Amino acid sequence: MSLTDFTKPTDIALNTDLYELTMAQAFFEAGKVDTRACFNVFFRENPYDGGYAIACGTGQIQALVENVKFEEDALSFLRSLQAPGGGALFKEEFLEFLKDLKIDVDIYAIPEGDLVFPREPLVCVEGPIIQCQLLETALLNLVNFQTLVATKTTRVIQAAKGRVVSDFGLRRAQGPDGALTVARASYIGGAASTSNVLAGKIFDIPVFGTHAHSWVMSFNTELEAFRAFAKSSPKNCTLLIDTYDVAQGVENAIVVAKEMEAVGEKLSAIRIDSGDLAKLSKLCRKRLDEEGLDYVKISASNDLDEYTIQSLFEQGAPIDAFGVGTKLATCDPQPSLGGVYKLSAFMNKDAKTWQPVMKLSEQAFKRTIPGVQDIVRFSDPDGQFIADVLFDISDEEGKEREKMAEKDASSGGFKAIDIMDADKAYTIKAASCQKVLEPVIKKGKPFAAPASLVEAKARTKQSLEKLDPATKRFLNPEIYPVALSPHLAKVRSILAREESVNSGHPVSFT
Repeated sequence: MSLTDFTKPTDIALNTDLYELTMAQAFFEAGKVDTRACFNVFFRENPYDGGYAIACGTGQIQALVENVKFEEDALSFLRSLQAPGGGALFKEEFLEFLKDLKIDVDIYAIPEGDLVFPREPLVCVEGPIIQCQLLETALLNLVNFQTLVATKTTRVIQAAKGRVVSDFGLRRAQGPDGALTVARASYIGGAASTSNVLAGKIFDIPVFGTHAHSWVMSFNTELEAFRAFAKSSPKNCTLLIDTYDVAQGVENAIVVAKEMEAVGEKLSAIRIDSGDLAKLSKLCRKRLDEEGLDYVKISASNDLDEYTIQSLFEQGAPIDAFGVGTKLATCDPQPSLGGVYKLSAFMNKDAKTWQPVMKLSEQAFKRTIPGVQDIVRFSDPDGQFIADVLFDISDEEGKEREKMAEKDASSGGFKAIDIMDADKAYTIKAASCQKVLEPVIKKGKPFAAPASLVEAKARTKQSLEKLDPATKRFLNPEIYPVALSPHLAKVRSILAREESVNSGHPVSFT
């Protein structure tokens, strides 16, 4: 089922993996209904072998939380499910609990359009462990793909060097809902428009499109087709010139452009969708300029991505705009961000103190960061980002440590430990700093209205302007420092050591 097939918004409650519900039932029966927990959404590696990612999807968290309600039709479906060993999968007492469930969590997230780096929390969820667990799959579904698309788009925008980029991925996207997601996230990432009319309606994104090869092929001659289209759409006239032969196509476009000038109109652009785009765009630019049509733009499509666009400019291609479809919509060559949702702390029985926990795993690469985490992003005197540091703010002492670190960084320097290498330390000297995570949900209610897509798009641009160009390059980007405060690094080290020996018995950090 696609989200576009949902009969009502609250169907989102069942947009989850079954094991979330079976775990919730087990928590219910184990008496953990009121046990508070902290979960983090994060990914382990930057996508596309790059140096950063752009947070996206977090602006829709409020709508998600507001619609998680188990109504009678959902409960009837769950009631109908049978356990593999026989009998009902879910017990009536638990279904009654779901019927009365009201989400009462706190959620903090990185705003859409802001930078996010490996292993730091993109989203933090605090609340009753059952509720946190029920939100896992839907949250990951919301932010994983959109973060991937927004990041891919910024790379395409960077390669395009200020030229217009449009999302043309609708017909190649993974279903109607995937296409809507691509249109939304690519706009936040910097795309100027989308070909997806439904996305334009839903998200108020500019839409763009002209004609296809079938238009030209439906006429006896290409020139006849061009004339008819110019007559029909004189204010939106881009002619696709590669149906038969680009050299002849541009000549026919020139004829139509002259005819349009004679009646007070102007040909907007020509589009090339096949062949050697560098060579053909040069040929077209030369002929257009020779005919005094320097205002006519050249747009290109045909399986473009950041690397092909970069190559086109290296070859001197005079292209003014790009329609990027398949490789943007499918996030080629990396179709998944790999974001995960892991428990990092739970509230002790005194209901006052947090117990940090971590997942060890057979692979050190998959070890998690414990504690109730916050992110501080440090900047140099020019406002350029220089490092992110994670702090454990599970108590007042932790919050005070965070404040002292800010003072230390602006005076003599603040020492932090690399998030992956415990033997690597940084001395961070910064002129300023900022908190990265912002409250989204408090006690189950929206904290503040999310930023508009236009605001998120502007934040993307501003964020990237503050990132070192070496971190943004496509080949072997410089690794942006992400570190742990000394206290959090110590907690992680103790937990790893003790859990290895004691198979996860709790350890006190007081």
